[in-house]
Amino acid sequence: MANREALRELQNRLAIRLQAARAEGPSVSWLAIEAGGGRYLIPLAQSGEIFPWTAIHAVPYTRRWFLGVANLRGGLWGVVDLADFLGEAGVLSAQTRARTELALAECSLLALNAGLEVNVALLVDRLVGLRSPESFVSSSAPAENAPAFLSGIYTDAQGESWQEVNLLLLSQTAQFLSIGA
Repeated sequence: MANREALRELQNRLAIRLQAARAEGPSVSWLAIEAGGGRYLIPLAQSGEIFPWTAIHAVPYTRRWFLGVANLRGGLWGVVDLADFLGEAGVLSAQTRARTELALAECSLLALNAGLEVNVALLVDRLVGLRSPESFVSSSAPAENAPAFLSGIYTDAQGESWQEVNLLLLSQTAQFLSIGA
């Protein structure tokens, strides 16, 4: 129960910081997340609201990474396991990850911005915080064979690599839109 309260407090702090960051302008550019052991940067302008884990209703005959639909603030949202999707797209090593209810309770749902016009939330393992370009010591282009929705790779002062994910391009790819198995 304490973990759930700590998660809610973190989500509330991140939501407040996200709103402040949007009001401040371009000094903060990304929401940093972890999914499937990978570190990702989500552009703030393309990210939406953050939700705690909630009940997901499975949809038959869909791909493994499409977990189902959830009621988020009265709206029906498709839920995509970002790590499983990236594994199928060849970005992460494919891994079947059966999560327990306890592990899922620690996950978050990151909705895509309403301006992208897709009611999709991404299941992410961990919200890390906000990052600005000043948070990184170097950057490089993605690998030549990387999907178009993967932008630059940034390295922080600790030597950790972070991959930027362009949610606009992701939401328009045929693979992402084709949930049928």
